[in-house]
Amino acid sequence: MINKVILVGNVGMDPEVRTTESGVKVARIRLATTERLFDRQANETKEHTEWHTVTLWRGLADVVDKYVRKGSQLYIEGRLRTREWTDKDNQKRYTTEILADDMKLLGRRGDNQQQQQQPSYSSSQNSGGYSRPAQAPAPQPQQQPIAAPAEDPDDLPF
Repeated sequence: MINKVILVGNVGMDPEVRTTESGVKVARIRLATTERLFDRQANETKEHTEWHTVTLWRGLADVVDKYVRKGSQLYIEGRLRTREWTDKDNQKRYTTEILADDMKLLGRRGDNQQQQQQPSYSSSQNSGGYSRPAQAPAPQPQQQPIAAPAEDPDDLPF
């Protein structure tokens, strides 16, 4: 079975970054993706924006904390996860979110808060971690493994 989501969109508000009781960092962002559709009857282009909640763990959460702000353009690769909880009125509620496995900062270099080149980050063990794009003269990309999320998404502190 495959559960894979790929999104490219803009962050709608500054990220929420927290630490679990066990000391694991977790970030949550709201990402907007916009489709442009041509309406033949009205002879005009219409836009439809969809909002996605994305959860990032550990190293990815560190990167979000340092580099991602409202308006940042991101590439997110992850999987869908539905959580259930009970609200204050004792009603069962459900939410579907994306658990991010990979993230790339997109957009212009100046869009980043720290004015650095956009690194790409991964929590998947196949890609081996994080690397920065080469600059001239081209140094070897740094590799730093980031473990895949092992925390139970139901334990999110949000």
